[in-house]
Amino acid sequence: MTLTRRRALGLLGLGAVAAAGLPGCSLLEATPQPQLLPSTAPLPKPYRVSLPLPEVAEPARTLSGVDYYDLAPRPADVEILPGLRTRIWGYGGRFPGPTIEARSGRRTVVRLANELEVPTVMHLHGGRTPPESDGYPTDLVRPGERRDYDFPLDQRAATLWYHDHRMDHTGPQVWRGLAGFFLVRDAEEEALPLPAGDRDLPLMICDRSFAEDGTMPYPSYPDRPGAREPYMGGVLGDVILVNGAPWPELRVARARYRLRLLNASNARAYELSTGGPLIRIGSDGGLLPAPVTVRQVRLAPGERVDVVADFSAYPIGQGVELRNLAGEGPQARVMRFVVDRDARDDSAVPARLSTVERLDPAGAAATRDFEFTSGSMHGGTGWLINGKPFDPARTDARPKLGDTEVWRLTSDVAHPVHLHLAHFQVLSVNGKRPPGPIEWKDTVELRDAQTVEIVTRFTGYRGRYVFHCHNLEHEDMAMMANFEVV
Repeated sequence: MTLTRRRALGLLGLGAVAAAGLPGCSLLEATPQPQLLPSTAPLPKPYRVSLPLPEVAEPARTLSGVDYYDLAPRPADVEILPGLRTRIWGYGGRFPGPTIEARSGRRTVVRLANELEVPTVMHLHGGRTPPESDGYPTDLVRPGERRDYDFPLDQRAATLWYHDHRMDHTGPQVWRGLAGFFLVRDAEEEALPLPAGDRDLPLMICDRSFAEDGTMPYPSYPDRPGAREPYMGGVLGDVILVNGAPWPELRVARARYRLRLLNASNARAYELSTGGPLIRIGSDGGLLPAPVTVRQVRLAPGERVDVVADFSAYPIGQGVELRNLAGEGPQARVMRFVVDRDARDDSAVPARLSTVERLDPAGAAATRDFEFTSGSMHGGTGWLINGKPFDPARTDARPKLGDTEVWRLTSDVAHPVHLHLAHFQVLSVNGKRPPGPIEWKDTVELRDAQTVEIVTRFTGYRGRYVFHCHNLEHEDMAMMANFEVV
């Protein structure tokens, strides 16, 4: 029998400590933790390069009210560190890939033409998508093949992203650059006086490491999937990239800016702060019911948050750092804004943003328990859900279309848990209701020895989907399971 963290804590008589969810309470010392992969390339000083903004894709064609986009993942040599060329795998040969801007309720079709020498799969993270277009990890697009991903976009405006989702190889393929923004817009959000245009900034934050020749090494095994030891707990880079640039700088006006923050790292969590107030307006699944003023925001891998930063509070010439309070040394820095001009600003953050339905757990048709732990598999160590590695032939839950369910998620070490298809709401963390307004999520961070209860309603489509840890090394090493909406 696999010794899970919950069972071990019980045997040790330490269930109360686990229930407290104390940070850093790593009672099973053998449980792998994320490890830093040091660069050997000379690293640039922060704030020496300008922030790039990903190109906004144009539809290749529009027919009968449907927008069609062409995306081709391919290798390319680009300059990330000044003076070095880095081989990436990018959509359209770019890192990040082009941003797709779509409208809620308007069908969008993405044709993926694979120009890589390996298979790929594309997943629209946060999309309410039919199963055949969801990016199931074994629905491979092989080299030279094409696949159409059909997105009806029956969902609210939100900051989504697309990325590779290939079985056993998501970690190295996203690490090499296969990720991009997918922004869904709607009339409700556009009616609000929020910052827009060039003051609406998508910021993809990720960490990478670089060899002396500019390559981005990844510690994989040549003969089997997953990261090699000691990196199976997660690969951490020592260079923080924003939109593919190391510690960049952006010159801004004395005005409000909307920052769409995405954690696209394999394993690193961020505590983001400018040192001043930030107004949180959105989450994974779109707008909050009302704005919340915060001093920092935490993002686990896969999570997004939209905030408004008001740079009118700073004098011209002031530099404002976006810092990572969870990092040390260079990894504590993310990017810098420099206020360099006055400008007219008609934007505002209204007291009411949206209507968010609160799901009632009392009406749940089922309550399910899922433990996310390390354990033995195939003669080695892997990452398991309820003591089992991922098996595409096994289904672990069969919710009925339209039913509401409560899922109780328990961790050993930190696991950001992502559900495909179904957005959810967090009911409790270690038995306590979380602070702040109700919000729609598709990814939630379980911290060490923690239990999080979520409630979700399975709407949209019948079919097979997955849920998994979004620490990509954990995902590749089997921390994933099927559910089928029936």
